[in-house]
Amino acid sequence: MTDSITIRRPDDWHLHLRDGAMLDAVAPHSARQFARAIIMPNLTPPVTTIAAARAYRERILAAVGGPEAGFTPLMTCYLTDGTDPAEIARGHAEGVFTACKLYPAHATTNSAHGVTDIRALTGVLETLQRIGMPLLIHGEVTDKSIDIFDREAVFVERTLAPLTRDYPGLKIVLEHITTAEAAAFVTEADHPIAATITPQHLLINRNALFDGGLRPHAYCLPVLKRETHRLAVRKAAVSGSPRFFLGTDSAPHVVGAKESGCGCAGIFNAPFALEAYLGVFDAEGAIDRFEGFASEHGARFYGLPLNEGTVTLVRESVMVPERVGEGDMSVVPFLAGTDAGWRFAG
Repeated sequence: MTDSITIRRPDDWHLHLRDGAMLDAVAPHSARQFARAIIMPNLTPPVTTIAAARAYRERILAAVGGPEAGFTPLMTCYLTDGTDPAEIARGHAEGVFTACKLYPAHATTNSAHGVTDIRALTGVLETLQRIGMPLLIHGEVTDKSIDIFDREAVFVERTLAPLTRDYPGLKIVLEHITTAEAAAFVTEADHPIAATITPQHLLINRNALFDGGLRPHAYCLPVLKRETHRLAVRKAAVSGSPRFFLGTDSAPHVVGAKESGCGCAGIFNAPFALEAYLGVFDAEGAIDRFEGFASEHGARFYGLPLNEGTVTLVRESVMVPERVGEGDMSVVPFLAGTDAGWRFAG
C-alpha cells in the first residue's frame, strides 16, 4: 500500500473564486495546492472584456498574497450573443484571455447574460478555431421541457455533436461532465476535445441530494446523476486518457445562500480537493495515473508548460471541518465531517 505520493504541482482547470470578501476567503485554499487555475468569469457583472479580466486577475493575485505566492490565475472571457471576436483575439494575443467560456443562458449561477443561440457565435467560433484558443462549455440544454437529469446528454446530441462537425479544428473542453454519454463522446470523438471532472461527480450520486432529507450542500449544476453515470465518469477519470483532467468546479456560497428557500447551486471543494481526487484513484488501484490526471493532461491540452515544483500527499486520517471561514463568510466544504483519508503535506 502506498503511504505517500509526490507529484508534479497540479493545476485546477475549472475554478470559481467569486469576488470581494468571498474571493479573499477562498482563494488561498486553491493557491495552497495548485500552481494555476482556469478562472470562471461568471461574476456580476460578468467578465466580458480585456479590461475586466485584467482587473479581476489583479484582485485574485492580491487575495493570495501577490505573484510571489506562486499561483497563476488564467482568465477566461464570458461569451454573450454580442461578443466581439476582435476583442477575444486581442485579449488572447496580449496574454489576458486563456480561453472563452460558453454558458447557455440561465443554465447555472450568474448565467443570465449567457448565449441564447450558439448560431450567434459564428464569428467567435471561427476566431477561436483560427487562433487555437479553447472553448470551455457548460454542456446543458436549458429547455424546460427536458428533464434536468437529461440536459447534459441532450446537449451532447443536439449541440456538441454538430459543433464538432462544423468546427473540426476548434479546441473544446466539455466541463464538469456528469454522464456516461459525455464520457463516451469525449473518449470517442475524432476531434480536439477534452473534459474536466469534479471530485463530487466521482464520489457521490443523486441520492446524496436526499439522504435523510433535502441536502442543499450536495446541490450543484450540472446536477448529480444516477450511479451508472457516476461509475462511467469515474472510469474515464482513472483511465489514463489524456482527454480527462482535473477541474474542481469549486463554487462557494455562504451557508445562508445554500440553506434557503431557493438554495444556490455549487459545491465548495477547494480545501480538500486533491485529497478527494486521490482517494478515488487509490480506491480504483490507479494511483500511478493520478499525476497525469492532476498535473499533466490539462497543461498539454492547453499547450502550456508543465509545472516545475512538486506536492506531496500522505495517507493519514484528516477530518474535514464542518465549516470553513467565519461569520458571514462561513461555507460548508465538500465532505464536511468525514475523514479525507489523505493529508496534503505541501
